[in-house]
Amino acid sequence: MAEAIWSTDTGEAVYRSRDPVRNLRLRVHLQRITSSNYLHCQPAAQLGKDLIDLATFRPHPTASGHRPEEAEEEEVVIGWQEKLFSQFEVDLYQNEAACQSPLDHQYRQEILKLEDSGGRKNRRIFTYTDSDRYTNLEEHCQKMTTAASEMPSFLVERMANVRRRRQDKRGMEGGILKSRVVTWEPSEEFIRNNHVINTPLQTMYIMADLGPYGKLGYKKHEHVLCTLKVDSNGVITVKPDFTGSKGPYRIETEGEKQELWKYTIDNVSSFAQPEEEEREQRVFKDLYGRHKEYLNSLVGTDFETTVPGALRLFVNGEVVSAQGYEYDNLYVHFFVELPTSNWSSPAFQQLSGITQTCATKSWGMDNVAYFSYPFTFEASFLHEDESVGALPEWPVLYCEVLSLDFWQRYRVEGYGAVVLPTTPDEENGARRG
Repeated sequence: MAEAIWSTDTGEAVYRSRDPVRNLRLRVHLQRITSSNYLHCQPAAQLGKDLIDLATFRPHPTASGHRPEEAEEEEVVIGWQEKLFSQFEVDLYQNEAACQSPLDHQYRQEILKLEDSGGRKNRRIFTYTDSDRYTNLEEHCQKMTTAASEMPSFLVERMANVRRRRQDKRGMEGGILKSRVVTWEPSEEFIRNNHVINTPLQTMYIMADLGPYGKLGYKKHEHVLCTLKVDSNGVITVKPDFTGSKGPYRIETEGEKQELWKYTIDNVSSFAQPEEEEREQRVFKDLYGRHKEYLNSLVGTDFETTVPGALRLFVNGEVVSAQGYEYDNLYVHFFVELPTSNWSSPAFQQLSGITQTCATKSWGMDNVAYFSYPFTFEASFLHEDESVGALPEWPVLYCEVLSLDFWQRYRVEGYGAVVLPTTPDEENGARRG
């Protein structure tokens, strides 16, 4: 009956936000559940008339080393990458000999300031930020399954070395790219670090020390309540998801005295005021307007628009080759015929052309002349008849293949004609006629 109140879905949830991640605020509520108040959650009718309430047999508050019930509850509001120290860190960094890195010395100074100002407000709930050693070890030793005897595969070992971290160094300096765009001889390490899409992200862990009262500060009592990951694209991954209207999550500790804890995670980030939203919309509108003006400046003012009711045809073609003809030294004379009804072309437009003279090469049983001669032209069609069946006549491309002999005399080798294709990327050939 009681398990219906718990939230068993501990999978991760993905959100996307355009707001700065520094505005993120989470409220974490942690509470220890005892046998007595666990039964107090049930309706009185479910206990039965002949049953005695276990509150009669409630043990002494100090029998298990815990504070009274009202002291076993904690609630904190945590910001993004906000550092809350654990009892273990407080005891560790108070010893100056244990500080090895500049971050350790910084933590020591912050802890000393907290002690001078009355001590830290949190007791059991604390955090590991993206800069802490725990984050590095957790990512490196993360398991793919829940099996206790999991053996990492070859891919897991290789991917463990690929760090997904926000890069502080910029690749551009003074407008000059320092790294090479193409690496012609990549090393094995370069291939290992660049063969996957590596989106930089930041990680944060919200933890809880579930040890007995008076015995806080042991690593074996630390448990992960929530994992937050934010990448450079504004994607926020939360594991487990925010509690919302769902029931609280549960943690059962191991050992001789198995205890039950419940906790909730709520998003308490402040919403933008109507005035701020309106100001943000104005900023975005102004930004998009400036971007539109920039794109218009790239296009220019000479961009010609099509007259309403007219069709403009742009043809980019190529005379590729000719084969199967008797003589050598071939060239092609071609021209485009526009239908007389409503078709026109610019006055400067040439609708004919002549390729270069090309000697043939043997290709199998045939002699082939490769021209690779490009051509282009444009035409317009004014659509006056709006009826459904009124389709325009399409232009026709005529080709004449000629050969040139030793005495500079030319002879006609063949003719051909083809209707221009109505769709792009179509190939047409004019055979010997």
